[in-house]
Amino acid sequence: MDTEPGVRGVAVITGGSRGIGAATAIAAANAGWSVLLTYRKDERAGDEIVQTILMAGGRASSIRADMAHEDDITAIFEAADKLGTVTAFVANAGIAASQSRVDELTPSRIAELLAVNVAGPLLASGHAVRRMSTLHGGAGGGIVLVSSVASRLGAAGEYVDYAASKGAIDTLGVGLAREVAAEGIRVNVVRPGVIDTDIHGRNGRPDRAKELAHTIPMHRTGHAAEVAAAIIWLLSDEASYCTGSILDIAGGR
Repeated sequence: MDTEPGVRGVAVITGGSRGIGAATAIAAANAGWSVLLTYRKDERAGDEIVQTILMAGGRASSIRADMAHEDDITAIFEAADKLGTVTAFVANAGIAASQSRVDELTPSRIAELLAVNVAGPLLASGHAVRRMSTLHGGAGGGIVLVSSVASRLGAAGEYVDYAASKGAIDTLGVGLAREVAAEGIRVNVVRPGVIDTDIHGRNGRPDRAKELAHTIPMHRTGHAAEVAAAIIWLLSDEASYCTGSILDIAGGR
């Protein structure tokens, strides 16, 4: 590793057991953060990412957490405090249900999606701010919220509810960035496009990424590592004058 593990403090990464979150956890460890990643159900997947980081000489641990539950969110940051000073937070965990029209949505589906995708990042960001903000005695840090290009495309006929939840994340990023800009915290948003991860299969369309490749100007889907690289850049000192930004990582889609 190029950087001594842990010298940048602790990076909390929700949904860090697979896909973009896993790639970001590994990249953050390689960049010098101690990593605390969360998983919702798959403990083995979380353990595998932790072991990957440890074998490379990094520092990492995992914790089960459901972002719809306030107590779980509190437990995440209490566990992070035991590792060191929290200086980075990546709100990556999110859910999307099966393809559906708006007139087919149920109240329970909407409530669960908003709890995980909107309320969870809001509450978790509050915990991060209370640890990083100079107003609270912190030394500053960075927050990156993972949205989706669906927030501006709308996902008509597929996942309008998911797209709407990601629109809320865009707004959270802009508002929170302005709120804490003078307190040593930078807040930015990344909006991935069609990324080749297993989220498509979990939502019943395992070939969705391949099917959509022809609609992307670059004529290919993205990779989780490409999104992770952007997240790490936004958390790094190289992006020191960047806050309140929304960065699309979508191959031009």
